[in-house]
Amino acid sequence: MRYRSTRGGSPDVDFETAILTGLAPDGGLYLPFEWPSISEEALAGWNGLSYQGVAARVIEPFAAGFLDLDQLEPLVAAAYEGFGDRDIAPIVDLGDMHLMELFWGPTLAFKDFGLQVLASMVDVALQRRDRKATVVGATSGDTGSAAIEAFRDREQVDVVILYPHGRVSEVQRRQMTTVQSSNVHAVAVEGTFDDCQELLKRLLADETARRDFSLTTANSINFGRLAPQIAYYIWAVVKFGSGVSFAVPSGNFGNVFSGHAARTMTRSIDTLIVGANRNRVLVEFVESGELSLGEVFQTVAPSMDIQIPSNLERLLFELYAHDGAALSEALGELANSGRLIVSAELAGFEGYWFTDDQIAGVMAETYADFGTVLDPHTAIGVGAARDSGIRGEIVALATAHPAKFPDVVASAIGHSPKLPAHLADLFDRPERVSTIANDLDEFRALVAAVAE
Repeated sequence: MRYRSTRGGSPDVDFETAILTGLAPDGGLYLPFEWPSISEEALAGWNGLSYQGVAARVIEPFAAGFLDLDQLEPLVAAAYEGFGDRDIAPIVDLGDMHLMELFWGPTLAFKDFGLQVLASMVDVALQRRDRKATVVGATSGDTGSAAIEAFRDREQVDVVILYPHGRVSEVQRRQMTTVQSSNVHAVAVEGTFDDCQELLKRLLADETARRDFSLTTANSINFGRLAPQIAYYIWAVVKFGSGVSFAVPSGNFGNVFSGHAARTMTRSIDTLIVGANRNRVLVEFVESGELSLGEVFQTVAPSMDIQIPSNLERLLFELYAHDGAALSEALGELANSGRLIVSAELAGFEGYWFTDDQIAGVMAETYADFGTVLDPHTAIGVGAARDSGIRGEIVALATAHPAKFPDVVASAIGHSPKLPAHLADLFDRPERVSTIANDLDEFRALVAAVAE
């Protein structure tokens, strides 16, 4: 399997190179030249497999030439050993829809699905090349803790995670800052998540920095994050058959794009329902084809407080007929004017957004009706599924454990959920954190010190 950049200005690469570099040298995101196809017969044959078995088979064609199925099966099984439910991604009924619980990983968020596997694959690649790497990432909440947990204590990796100071929940912050591993570095940035993401992309675009610091990234701009996420969509298709729709709380668009990839690979998925908070740039895009960037609003669903969703570039690449030069020009226009209109037809998506009060309302109603406690991000997905009016099987993705947002949950339903046992003492653990300005030189200096 070969991979190309969405900007069209870099040589194509193999899977191993794609996961070790993360961002292409021209600033683009890697995508496979062709999406693998999974037949109905293959899906039917997977019906008796465990989640891990399905995931290994979904990832296999993407990793061709790097790892075969016999190598992937034990790697995936080991990556998911720390998940708190033996079904890994259990699916439960929630009235007229299903809820896929993607929060049973070690950091209680769906990001564990991609990062636990990515970290293991990066480890294999570094061992083969006998080299070390510095993994850099930016987080709006959950990616950071998932990356830190996945890469902590690995001898060949240092991990540096940027997060927006004061704009993540207390639990999310402490999951990053209380890890005492010497190879882990949590960094608070005076700015928004978009500022953190821009610092990350600018450093990764610097060829000298990439070479000197041996950089790769844990963000979903790394295709190695997305391949394992495709698997849980396929898992639901195996369970429910063709025609299933998904409601996805959406921030950086990686989760929705994974669903789009799964739909392309199987032709078995109907609608992808995009849910957002007041930062509704994605909803406006799927409704009108217009991207209009503006102020980032701070909401009760902080992981979605984003205006510039990086993974949207992958979908735009398809909408621009795989023309990297045309896409680069369009992205330049967006950067200069803050606005972009895409004329290509965007089918198979719907979008709905929610105010803080509406999010709390969905949480309260769901608890009253079913006794199910939702985190604010999952509530957006559930609300979007209800508002869509789609008939047939709908799976809403539960992207985070409600205990990660105790204050928001308590405000909505009257009490706070407890953290699982392995995090019960989280608020008693000492913190390790650095703080920097929204400044590339300051970020570069920090990474240089880590990489020494």
